[in-house]
Amino acid sequence: MRGHVRKRGEPGSWEYIVDIGLAAAQRCTVCNKRLWIERRPMATCPSCGGRLTETEERRRETKSGFATRKECQAAMNKLLVAVEQHNYSAPTKASVREYLTKEWLPAVKATIRPSTYNSYVQHVECHIVPHIGTVKLQKLSGSQVNALYAKLADTGRKDGKSGLSAMTIHHAHSCLHKACKDAVRWGHLPRNPLDAADPPRKKGDGTREMRTWTKEQLKAFLEALKDERLYALWHTIAMTGMRRGEAIGLRWSDVDLENARLAVRRALIPINREVVVSEPKTVKGRRVIALDPGTVEILKAQAARQLDEQKEWNDASVESQLVFTRENGAALDPESVSRYFRQAVKKSMLPQIRLHDLRHTHATLALQAGIHPKVVSERLGHATISITLDTYSHAIPAMQEEAAALIAGLVFADDAAPAAAA
Repeated sequence: MRGHVRKRGEPGSWEYIVDIGLAAAQRCTVCNKRLWIERRPMATCPSCGGRLTETEERRRETKSGFATRKECQAAMNKLLVAVEQHNYSAPTKASVREYLTKEWLPAVKATIRPSTYNSYVQHVECHIVPHIGTVKLQKLSGSQVNALYAKLADTGRKDGKSGLSAMTIHHAHSCLHKACKDAVRWGHLPRNPLDAADPPRKKGDGTREMRTWTKEQLKAFLEALKDERLYALWHTIAMTGMRRGEAIGLRWSDVDLENARLAVRRALIPINREVVVSEPKTVKGRRVIALDPGTVEILKAQAARQLDEQKEWNDASVESQLVFTRENGAALDPESVSRYFRQAVKKSMLPQIRLHDLRHTHATLALQAGIHPKVVSERLGHATISITLDTYSHAIPAMQEEAAALIAGLVFADDAAPAAAA
């Protein structure tokens, strides 16, 4: 690997020429034009339309405009170090828009959940590209990204009259950070410019306000809805802590009533007004949940109800193999299920909570009952136990007080015995 500097003309400026090494390229079989492969190979030669063949050729980088030899030499040495340490990124004219929409999104689509991909598309199209899409990817800086965050916080909504929440901006930040991190891995950037950006601080723990019921309220809700068609669904979510999509995506083949357990293997989620099948939210989301005897009986009654409904619908019945369905056997719509739950809560005259709060209620009651957080985390399908502890920290103080009393009782048990005898 070599490089040298030279002076261009008189008086002229200085330039350096550095041998970068072998790089992927394409050669036209007609006009012999060479094209460096920056993002993806081209189909045909842009000059003559000829057929292209892939090859490897030595690449050189030249940069001029330096006023002095010393300045030029310093810049060349910096480049040589970057090449030696494998931190070199070949010059590219790709803009943030081109990279995100033509390369990054198509590349990650098959590697992430549909809901995650959909959120990335929304952030790219609504929050990132309209503001910094024309910026060259290799020129993107932390200060430009900070200016983007300030603009989103001030006038980021569609109407331009108000700003986005800190949480939404954080999601946009996470999206752009991952995109630039991938650009570093793929050799487009020497470092991630988002590491120098400062997204606004999140309020609280970054989650929506959590509301839970007491055990008395939960019991009252379930008793009030016993005769409702979706009672089995509400009961199952409350007793297992399953997510909405996991519950309505549950199949009878995933339920083992004889051994009182069910397996979470997939979820139904809404994407662009369509319901699609997706993997569970986390790797540990694929899990087995033990069932209590009461839930087993309710699921048996649900199976019997489905058989009756299939007879009523006859040939019009849909064989979805799902545990919770519409009357004709078709899959439930996730958004409709949330609406049905709101109506059920209103009917029960209990404090209004979201369907997802039924899952929070399950976790909170479990922790308050003294169930080990690791067991609760496994039932919920959290990626780590720390997520469980952080999310449900409100249930920990009572456990702390109980632990303090137990430890004190253990240490001073011998002192308490003589005092009782006296």
